[in-house]
Amino acid sequence: MFNKKTLNDPQYAKLETLALTFQRTGRIGFWSQFWLATFPIAAMVFVLFFAGNLAGTRSGSAVIEWLTYANILVLLFTTWWFSGYRRLGRAIGDPATRPDSEAVIGKVWTGLVASTLGIAFSILVMLFDVGQIFFYFLTAPQGGVPTVQMGGGTFVSAIDMASLFALVLVMAAEVLATLMGLWLLFRTTQAYSAAKTRSA
Repeated sequence: MFNKKTLNDPQYAKLETLALTFQRTGRIGFWSQFWLATFPIAAMVFVLFFAGNLAGTRSGSAVIEWLTYANILVLLFTTWWFSGYRRLGRAIGDPATRPDSEAVIGKVWTGLVASTLGIAFSILVMLFDVGQIFFYFLTAPQGGVPTVQMGGGTFVSAIDMASLFALVLVMAAEVLATLMGLWLLFRTTQAYSAAKTRSA
């Protein structure tokens, strides 16, 4: 796919480099998001099947739950989308299957929109969740105890902290995906513009 002739051709050198960039970024982005998503998904499974049976744990609102599910789904989508960047990179590196700039930019924009949507979901869930915990602490007797027992048997537990930690990991994965997407968008615009200018 990458031969000396094409790499030495100024018209296609940047496109060949772009192909390598897509393959490398797709690999790094996929595995980074995969490992960052492991704990949030495990925490969500635990909350779904076990936390509901724990007496006394504060219950989240339906809005928070649905936003959390949507956030995890977006993270799974962006992780899968980054795996497609490796195939796209191989297609860019082959002159016979090389897509035009509009197609490549459209795929990158799809990933950017998804990761930005995931960041928005993470911010909303964190605002709701932290606000609820903050309200519980304000209504509780002031004291530096690790677990605050509330009236009526409701308390803020380690599950709540694990939930917030999972949200931080999800946001970190989406921010990483957004930064990588912006980098790919810049490189794509630069490479195709250079190739078009030299071929004119």
